[in-house]
This record gives sequence, structure tokens and C-alpha cells, in this order.
Amino acid sequence: MVEATVNYTDDNIRTLEGVKHIRMRPGMYIGRLGNGSNPGDGIYVLLKEIVDNSIDEFAMGFGKQIRIDIEGHKVTVRDYGRGIPLGSVVKAVSILNTGGKFDDKAFQKSVGLNGVGTKAVNALSSEFYVCSHRDGQCSWARFVQGDLVDSGSSETKEKNGTLVVFTPDEEIFGKYEFHDDYVETLVRNYSYLKKGLTLNLNGTAYKSENGLLDLVNENMTESPLYPPIHLEGEDIEIVLTHGNSYGENISSFVNGQNTRDGGTHLAAYREAIAKTLKEFFKKNYAPEDCRQGVVGAISIQIQEPQFEAQTKIKLSSTYMWEKQQGHGEVDRGPTIRSYVNDFVSRALDNYLTIHKEIVPVIEDKIKSSQQEREEISGIQKKTRERNKRANVYNKKLRDCRFHLGDKRTPKTEEDIDRSSIFITEGDSASGTITKARNANYQAVFSLRGKPINCYKESRKKVAENEELNLLISALGVEDDLANLRYNNIIVATDADDDGMHIRMLVLTFFMKYYPDLIRRGHVHILQTPLFRVRNKKVNRYCYSVEEKEEAVAELKNGVEITRFKGLGEISYDEFVHFIGDSMRLDEVNLAEEESISDLMQFYMGDNTVERQTFIRKNLRSEEELEDVNI
Repeated sequence: MVEATVNYTDDNIRTLEGVKHIRMRPGMYIGRLGNGSNPGDGIYVLLKEIVDNSIDEFAMGFGKQIRIDIEGHKVTVRDYGRGIPLGSVVKAVSILNTGGKFDDKAFQKSVGLNGVGTKAVNALSSEFYVCSHRDGQCSWARFVQGDLVDSGSSETKEKNGTLVVFTPDEEIFGKYEFHDDYVETLVRNYSYLKKGLTLNLNGTAYKSENGLLDLVNENMTESPLYPPIHLEGEDIEIVLTHGNSYGENISSFVNGQNTRDGGTHLAAYREAIAKTLKEFFKKNYAPEDCRQGVVGAISIQIQEPQFEAQTKIKLSSTYMWEKQQGHGEVDRGPTIRSYVNDFVSRALDNYLTIHKEIVPVIEDKIKSSQQEREEISGIQKKTRERNKRANVYNKKLRDCRFHLGDKRTPKTEEDIDRSSIFITEGDSASGTITKARNANYQAVFSLRGKPINCYKESRKKVAENEELNLLISALGVEDDLANLRYNNIIVATDADDDGMHIRMLVLTFFMKYYPDLIRRGHVHILQTPLFRVRNKKVNRYCYSVEEKEEAVAELKNGVEITRFKGLGEISYDEFVHFIGDSMRLDEVNLAEEESISDLMQFYMGDNTVERQTFIRKNLRSEEELEDVNI
């Protein structure tokens, strides 16, 4: 029993006024922080929260233009909607659970309803300025780190609308930068989802005339088997076609919000595609065969959407709308599942009946997928049975106590976020990580040698490969990605030529056969230290030559430098620090517009002059990583 050394008194009880709690616990409100190198990083969430408000104004019929300017760290967003009511400007951006979106008369189908978004931006900005223009009058306020420093009102000749200027705080985010391509993708998606709206980003206008059809056509990385089907109804819009790639590539949106992790609406759409095609062809095709190679999108509009987190990337709502009545009763509209199913069944069936020329193309694709799946399934089953008899599986996978496939354990958001599997090379590295891991949440899968180059091999050859077959089984994705057992798939290889090659081979496997695991942010690279710099008092672990040089300068004389070349060289008691909650992970990103086949051809195909030039330009020799004082 630990003896208490600190008195617990009334003085320990604190109330955080205003938005101070957001600054103390930013992850609760915006998810990850990051430095801007990932599209899910917090600085983009801040931008989205402000633009979302402007989008909601347009959705209610006010303001056809939004201006967004980013200069260094300063972000300016100006819309031409109704403007914040002048007497509520300060409250609307600084007092939690205050806003107009709790009243569905003012905002019927907005993205956020919890009164937090703009307040989070204010709290996490070093400077925040808001000005509302309404009918010749304006009201403004200026904040520093969430604290009001000045406010006022006056007459104005500006058009109605709201101006917000903010600078994400380096005290919260550290050194960061906005990446133009991430911001451009965000703005493009808004334009696809709001036909008639013009978004002006740093002087460039984005406007879509055809909605989701433009999104799918412009992001198509292969020739579709037939022209994309574009169907629109009340509160729903879908696009659908098939290609020859593996997996599914379906973008999903709710009220203009890109739900990267899908949710109830995407699950309903996937179900509806398979159900409708089976009924149309009057054959019991497997759902995975109907959806193999699908490229498409779905956007729905619902009242008071519920998301799994403040970052709003996965919809959890069950109904299209819900209203609280008297005596605790709730008046509900149709379920999202039934609404999407009914629309797709009716509209897609009608489309196929009229456009008979694409019907045999779709059925040929389904039959081709069925034939390949059945052949591959048989091979995989034999391989798994053989390995089970040899007890290979248990030797390859050191599972954790909690994983997403465990139906017995209630899952909190933190549980889901921490559930991970490390893919390692060899017994030495896997043994080190196994000893150092958190066995509650972290599993370890050990590769033996180099896996095959999936780019150059047939699907049948891949299915016969013991290593990859067992990996598929460990991940739980044999039949459907929805059965994924771990939220984070972490490739952990040595920082040498062989390790980098194995990393590329594993990523090629995911890119070719399971690209959605990458698109949904599940695949990561573990960054482990290249150097340990220490003296008699301090150990400093460094992940680059630059960090090593900084450590040597700080620790000064008498330092000892160790260069780690393999994971097995790092003792497990040290490794604990590198795979905990603060471990460094690089998310593997695959933009919607990137061609997987082109990427794999460049990196894993025949040795071309272009690739040789790329390698020479980016290569860092081992000598550059070694230290003359070692």
C-alpha cells in the first residue's frame, strides 16, 4: 500500500473558467495535436471548425462565397452569411455550450451541435479575432490564448457575415506548418458537397457544378469499368462505379463533414450496394463480390448528427433525426440504414433497368471476383489448416488481452485508439517488443525473412504465401475490413537496408490488396531511435542526426554515442519508452487522387532511370549516420 504524501483538501478542487479546460486537455476536443504533417492533425481541425460554421450558413441559404487565406501561421476566414447576433459575439466564441445550433430552427442540418468548435479554436490560438457584420453594424472581440483582451462595436459598410482570424498556439502545437495539399483537399471536398458555393483559397476559387460526381471523376486513379452512376434524392447523394483494383474506395460525408472512418451511413451504403445488386440479378452473390473494386461516395444530410468523437470522422447516429418530446418521449424519423437502403434499392434498380448496357459489365465483374475469391479462399484455408497443425500461428502472433474483435469487452474511445499490432522482422526484434509492450493493448506479429513482392506476384501466389496468409488471419480481415482486430497496424523494422526493404514489401501488400486500411489511417511506421547519447547522468535518445548533434552539444563533454542498427540491439527496458503512449508513429498516407498502381510501379516495379535518379537524390549513406566519435 502506498502511503499518501500530499494532503487532499478543498484547495485541491479547481474550477477551470471559460475555455481553460480546452487548453489543459486539447486532445479531448480536437483529437491529435501533431505538427501539420498529417491531414488529421489539430491545426486542420481548427480550420475545419471555423469553415464548418460558414458552410452551415450556406446550407441555411445565406452566403454563396467563403474566403480562406493562410499566411504562415495566420488563418483568415470570411463568410457572407447572416453574421453572429451582435450581442452574442463574445459568448459564441468563448463560453462552452453556447451557440445557435442547439436551436434547429436556426440551423437544421449542421455539422456540429455541441457548442464547442469555435471555442476550441479560440482557446488553442495564441491570437483570435472575430468580427460580425449585420445590417450596417458590427461587433468584434479580440482574445489571447482564450482570454478576452478587447471588444467593441461600431457602424460598418461591410456586407453581412462573419470574419475570423486566428493563429494556432505554438505552446500547444509546437513547431508546425500548414501543408497546402491538405488544405486544398479540404476545400475541394467542401465544394463538391455544396453545389453553388464558391470557396476562395489564397486567391484560387473552387466551385463544383456536379457535386459528388466531380469528386469521384477527379479523384479516379484508374479507368472505371462503366461511367459512374450519380443518383440524388432528398438528403442523400451517391456515386457508384467499379474498377479493377482490390478493395473498396468509398468516400463518405455527413452534412458536408468528411467522415474518414465512415460510420452508420457508410455501413448502410455498403450493405445497400450488395443487397440491391443481388436482388437485381436475382442471384445470391456474396456481398464482398458485389463490392470488390467499388469506387464511389455517399453524402447524407441529417438533423443533429452524433459522432464518435469531437473530431467528427465517424458517424454514430442511428436515425435521420430525433426530437425530444414531453414526458421523456423521443420522436424519431427513419433509421439511417432503412433510409439509405430504400433509396439505393429504388434509385439504383431504376438506373440499371434504363441503362441496360452496363448491366453485363457489372455482373461480369461480380462473377470474376467470386471466382477469384473462391479459389483464393480454398488456398488460404488449406494453408491455415496446415499451419494450425504445425502450431505455427501461435508462434507468429503474440496477441494482446484486448482487441477490437473481442466482443466481450466494452470498448471506450481510448481502448479503440490504443489497440495495436506490431509487425516485426525476426525473433530478436519481436522478442524485444514482446517484453516491452503493454500486453493489454499491444500484439506482436513476427515475420520470418522478407515477404514476397506482391506487386509482381499473382493473388494466388500471395494466398499461398505462409507469412502473408497468417498476417491476414491475425488482422482478421479475411472476409471484411469491418472485422479488423486492431486499430493501429504498426510496421516495426530495423533502420538498415534490409529493414527498409521489408517495410516496403509489407506496405506494397497493404497498398495492393487492402488499400482502405491505409486510407482510413490504420497503417503506421514505428520510428525508433537511431542514436543514444549519454553521460553519467542523462540518457538521450535521438531519431535523427540533427537530434544527435543537439544532444551532444547540450550534454557537452564525456558523452558516449551508440548507433542502433537493429531493434534487437535495444534492450527491452529501454524499448518500453519507445512504444508507450508517446511513441513516434508516422501514419502512412494515401491521398484519394494518388494512383496505387503508379506508386507501386515506381517503387516496386522494374528498375527505371526515374527511380535511380530519385534514389540518388534522396539517399543518405550509412557514413552520414555514423559519428566519428563512436
